[in-house]
Amino acid sequence: MIQVTAISKAQPQPQHGNPTRNFTVQLSPTPRGARLARLLATEQLRAWAIPLDPARLLVAELAANAATHSRVPGRDFRLTLYVVAGILRIEVTDTRGDRPPHPQDPTADEESGRGLLIVDALADRWGWDPGPRPRKTVWAELALGHAPDSGNPNSGARGGLSQEPTTAK
Repeated sequence: MIQVTAISKAQPQPQHGNPTRNFTVQLSPTPRGARLARLLATEQLRAWAIPLDPARLLVAELAANAATHSRVPGRDFRLTLYVVAGILRIEVTDTRGDRPPHPQDPTADEESGRGLLIVDALADRWGWDPGPRPRKTVWAELALGHAPDSGNPNSGARGGLSQEPTTAK
């Protein structure tokens, strides 16, 4: 079952700064669900007039990880996209909070294990947060309007972000 919630500004309203745009969909943790996450995210990014790449590549990697490594029969994963103050945040929430993400160091001949390395290279920042048990959310952020800042110590392009969970404030 697919549940889609999309919130966007349909009518101009008085605003302070940039509007918040939000899209959420719940999908089955299968290869089909991961593919659908990428396709739906691509359409939402188009609707918001946001460049597709590297955002859809980040969605593809995070959704594939949820479908591959965090699959629990009968439990879906959730994709959320939102834009606040010129930052696109991509979140994938799954029900395997007991399995925190950690980048692999695959050999050249291994066929998998590069997903988080790709996320680290493409995102301005990324990390994960534990959620209400048994959930976790893996997230990636992109500053809209420019490429990742390789001089930023928290830039995914330099791999400088700690992979420890962040604390909610």
